Amino acid sequence: MKALHPATGQLIEPDFALGGVAEVDRAATLADEAFDSYSHTSLADRARFLERIADNLDAVRKELAARAALETGLPEAQLEAEATKAATQFRQFADVVRKGGFLQLSIDPALPERQPRPRMDHRLQKMAIGPVAIFGASNFPISYSVAGGDTASALASGATVILKAHNAHPGASEIQARAIRDAVRASGLHEGVFSMLRGAGNAIGEALVDHPLIKAVTFTGSEVGGMALYRRAQQRPDPIPVFTEMTSVNPTFVLPAAQAARGAAIGDGFAERMLVNVGQACLKPAILIAIEGDGFDALREAMAARIADAPARTMLTPGIHSAYERGVARLQEAGADRVAEGGVSQAAFDAQAVISEVDGQTFLSNAVLAEEVFGPAALLVKARDEEEFVAIARSLRGQLSATMHLEPKDMPLARRLLPVLERRTGRVVVNAYSHPQEVSFASIHGGPFPATSDSRFTSVGMTSIERFLRPVSYQGFPDELLPEALREANPWRVPRLVNGE
Repeated sequence: MKALHPATGQLIEPDFALGGVAEVDRAATLADEAFDSYSHTSLADRARFLERIADNLDAVRKELAARAALETGLPEAQLEAEATKAATQFRQFADVVRKGGFLQLSIDPALPERQPRPRMDHRLQKMAIGPVAIFGASNFPISYSVAGGDTASALASGATVILKAHNAHPGASEIQARAIRDAVRASGLHEGVFSMLRGAGNAIGEALVDHPLIKAVTFTGSEVGGMALYRRAQQRPDPIPVFTEMTSVNPTFVLPAAQAARGAAIGDGFAERMLVNVGQACLKPAILIAIEGDGFDALREAMAARIADAPARTMLTPGIHSAYERGVARLQEAGADRVAEGGVSQAAFDAQAVISEVDGQTFLSNAVLAEEVFGPAALLVKARDEEEFVAIARSLRGQLSATMHLEPKDMPLARRLLPVLERRTGRVVVNAYSHPQEVSFASIHGGPFPATSDSRFTSVGMTSIERFLRPVSYQGFPDELLPEALREANPWRVPRLVNGE
């Protein structure tokens, strides 16, 4: 296969090989063979391996960004920043590994004199779940693709990784895979620690999810694709977890005092954030809900002005472009009125930015209006009063994020709205926008269905490592047989709970 240049419609050299079911089996076998040794590497060795990956990514940053720009139509400077972010994530996880807190070590020493029954020594640690299959994302071809956060967190946990590359950017995927494979060799690790596969159609992905040696799956993409993989995994003889990140409109709620004080600034900022990445970001603010009253017209006019100035830009793939065109048409058919549109498309896969508006009652009566449109389109919802404002919040499905713009006078309404949002999202933002997001210990990129398939976990941030861990308890073990982190002398000098203290 050859990559497509989405801005010109031309194919890009060279040819890349595609694999099939046989390659899936080979990769899974290698990953399984590598797992026992890799999952028992010392924390220091594993951290050094992650840092080697980061160093290798830094070394190819310009080459990687240039190739990714050809394959995605995104600006090269933006992609260089994304490559830097990818390397940073590996270094952040190296730090997590060295500190060892993710192991969640706990010791309940023996109590031989306890009555009426003695207690044996119990020691617990978290360990990697097994070989993991990761599906690379299309919209961030570096930081959430081959060398993205899923790969970094899985390798940090001690899991071995099989990466299903997205076919939209094979050249960029190859450069990233080479950086990781070179680090595997330089670290003296088993070759099965990391493999990358490509394949046409659904067969290779289905084979990965079906393979008995795969113990967990991550996926970033559409609700249809994510749920197909999730259901398939639950039908295995041994069901496995599938951690999906699927769909979100990241609603923004503008409370009355904030709207009156700075409606224009909020509207402009919302539209500016919506346009990032040509609207092809999972955290794109897509729906803004405001109450008719002071500042509403200024908010709407600022949104419209920003959109009117936005040139049409190339979307990532022909398929994403087609889905965008259908999504915009769907909003109009559902009763939304077009408020503003950006520059006219100049090429086949260009997307014209659009802002539409609908009243609160129409929004509440038609669920189509609350569906994600992946691309540079957003919807302004005009609520008639606070009751309808809160009702709109209650009508929403699970989200990756939700935002409130507020002033001190808005606190009573904010307190009423907050519990509604907490039940529907993993991250609530005040007086900012849903995009961008920090990669940190306190960040969460997750939420109730359909934002994800498991709201207990995040796919971004340091705690994303928890997806790939499971607890193991060791009872009555001689000290020399225990994992090093649990031995009496604590040779790795990592934090441990003893009797819960």
